[in-house]
Amino acid sequence: MSDNHILVERPDAQPGVLVIRLNRPEKKNAITTAMYARMTEALHEADNDAEIRAVAFLGTDNCFSAGNDMADFLTYAMGGGGRPSAADFLQALATCDKPMVSGVDGLAIGIGTTIHLHCDMTIASDRSLFRTPFVDLALVPEAASSLIAPRVMGHQRAFALLAAGESFSAEQAREAGIVWKVVSPDAVEAETLALAANLAAKPPHAMKIARNLIRGNGDDVLARMEEELVHFTAQLRSAEARAAFEAFMRR
Repeated sequence: MSDNHILVERPDAQPGVLVIRLNRPEKKNAITTAMYARMTEALHEADNDAEIRAVAFLGTDNCFSAGNDMADFLTYAMGGGGRPSAADFLQALATCDKPMVSGVDGLAIGIGTTIHLHCDMTIASDRSLFRTPFVDLALVPEAASSLIAPRVMGHQRAFALLAAGESFSAEQAREAGIVWKVVSPDAVEAETLALAANLAAKPPHAMKIARNLIRGNGDDVLARMEEELVHFTAQLRSAEARAAFEAFMRR
């Protein structure tokens, strides 16, 4: 992996903020095993550093992330072993002790959508597109999205997103409760960083208590992640998933 595929930054202009930036625009910020590992490391860094009071996820111009790298999926399907590379990252995401915000401009596919279910506030540009083609790839929902999404948006919209693979515009995502605010593309990064800085400036202990009260006990989220993982890994090894990945790679 290029060291630049995940940029971890502490902007001087936003003290107390750790920025995790997906930076693989030539592949639409598709996430590789090494990228997951670096983001996991960054989340642990945030948790273990009292100077970090908020985390912000960002992508690149017109693309947050196209989801998991399909070549990695195909390699796993052919090899058939080990824990999927995203599992540790998702656990770190679900258990991160600091407020998390995200800024989306453009494509947010697969985990590029479900990651925001774990963020406390998300800014999206008006040209953003959210989609989770799990079933189309013979896979199942992940990141505890099968638990969180129905809670946030109700059964019908959650089913449309996670099972039917319907696309959500930025405004539809805002109406569904995935997104806090829709802005112009050139305002996404500034608004996201300002939001993170505002959270970082608040009394940290009071913020932690308030966040924990709002989010509730996370044991059910972790349990659902593990339940999803059993099905996800089984499907990754399935003939129908391998055929779907190969078809995708031939496009």
